[in-house]
Parts: sequence; C-alpha cells; structure tokens
Amino acid sequence: MSEIFKDMLCDSKLQGVLLLIDALDECSTGLNQLLDLITETSQLTSAKWLVSSRNWWQIEEQLCTVAQRLSLEVNASSVSTAVDSYIMVKVSRLSKLKGYKDDTASKVRQYLLSHAGGTFLWVALVCRELENTHRRKALQKIESFPTGLDAFYKRMMHQINGGEDAELCRQILALVATTYRPLSLAESTILIEECHGLADDLESLQDTISLCGSFLTIRKDIVYFVHQSAKDFLLSKEYTAFNQILPSGIAYQHHSIFSRSLEVLSKTLRRNIYELRAPGSSIKDISPPDPNPLASLKYSSTH
Repeated sequence: MSEIFKDMLCDSKLQGVLLLIDALDECSTGLNQLLDLITETSQLTSAKWLVSSRNWWQIEEQLCTVAQRLSLEVNASSVSTAVDSYIMVKVSRLSKLKGYKDDTASKVRQYLLSHAGGTFLWVALVCRELENTHRRKALQKIESFPTGLDAFYKRMMHQINGGEDAELCRQILALVATTYRPLSLAESTILIEECHGLADDLESLQDTISLCGSFLTIRKDIVYFVHQSAKDFLLSKEYTAFNQILPSGIAYQHHSIFSRSLEVLSKTLRRNIYELRAPGSSIKDISPPDPNPLASLKYSSTH
C-alpha cells in the first residue's frame, strides 16, 4: 500500500498535495514505518506534510532531516495569542448559550485568560464543564478549576471519587484505559457487569459515562478519551488515580475483561444466530438483523 501511495504522489499531474497528521505521538502501531514514509515522500515528491506531535525523541530523531520544523515551546507567545483568541470565541458562545450577563462573561473571560497557560485543551475542558453549570454558579465553578492539565485531572478524579457512582465510574475508566481500541456503547455494557442491564438503554449508559467528568467523550456511539493526556494521567503510576481505577494492576484488568468476555460469549452465542435459511450463504449476501445480536460482542470476539 505504501508503494502505491508513493507512486500516486510521484504523479506529475498531482499538484498542491497537502497531507495532515495530528497527534503523531498517539500512533500506537507502525510509527517507524509512517515516519519513514513521511521522510521519503517529503524528499522525493512535491507533497507537503503538516504534522503535529509531542516532543518524543524517536519522532525528533527520524524527522531531523526535515527542513522546516516549528517548536511551540519556542514560539510560546504565538501560541498564547491563539489561545487568547480561542478563549474570546468560547466565552462568546457560552454567554449566548447560558445567558451570562456582561459582568459574568467578563470575569469568566478574565479567569480563563489568566489561568490557561497557553493550553487549548485546558480551556476546552473548563468551558465544557461550564456548559453543564447553571449561570448563577458559573463564577463559583470556574474559580474551582486549577491551572494545568494534571491539576485539572486530579480535581476531576477527586470529584468522581466523591460521587454516588464512584465505583462504577472507576470501572468505566479502567475499561476504557486498558482496552486495545475504543469501545462502542454496546460493547461497554457487556464488559462492565454493573452496566449489563443497560444493554437496551444506551441513553442511560451515556448518562453514566458523563459522570466520568472530563476524561471521556462519546462520538457516534464510540467512547473515547478527550485527549491522550487524560489516558496518560490515569495510567501513570505517579498519580493516585492509577491505584484508584486499577488497584490490582493492568494485568488483572485484562484478565477481568477476558473472563467477562468468555462469560457473555457463552451466554449469547448460539447456532445460526442470524437465523439464515441457507447455511451456505456468502457473507457478502448477509445483512445483520436490527438489532444486531452480535454488535456488543465484537471486542470480546476479537481480543
């Protein structure tokens, strides 16, 4: 596939090609091959790559021959200006959404400007919390947010541990942090025993996941971390969050997922589960029924 891709980029009729990769450091498999592809095609073709990544020495080392690189740390003032503009837009939208008075909007804006520390994600997470806060409590709420992502995550973890569904939230975080890919809502319900009764009520599961604060988000019924930094925080043994969600360790969590998968597969799978009339049907000719009895078993069947 890479050779076909390189041949496409070498086509003289193909002009003005711009390829974008965000968060290259989050590439979990094939990173070295991808870096080789970027380096080779940037030198042999007219294609241009726009790549963002955290400062990992492996990536820095392989991209050292690239002519143009921009360090956000070195250009902190430019980043800070962009974050300030982002804050102005977010507060303007919040004001319209929540009906803030001018004084409230001004104080929210000022707090964000003075505590953002040049971090887009921190601003986004704080504003997300404010969206779920009554306007009369907006100032009280925003002043409770500490500066910095790690401090923000610690606060969120403390809030989760003090909630009525603390144990369930910790189970959800442990599951999402250790599975090999993002799970669908349906897959999540069967891998957490307390959520098994929500298999036919995904809206309630969404509400439950929302209790996990600003660690998780749901897009098209798939559960993701809001950012790689959230997962890194939970899995770092430097913080108490690791022992809170994984008191017996990662290996034990994988064993629990494995055991739970065997249990639900044994209870759910049966001969001709799609009730096909012709057992010799090609898979291309089969349309899964709605609801699909295998939808929640995809992860368990694969991993």
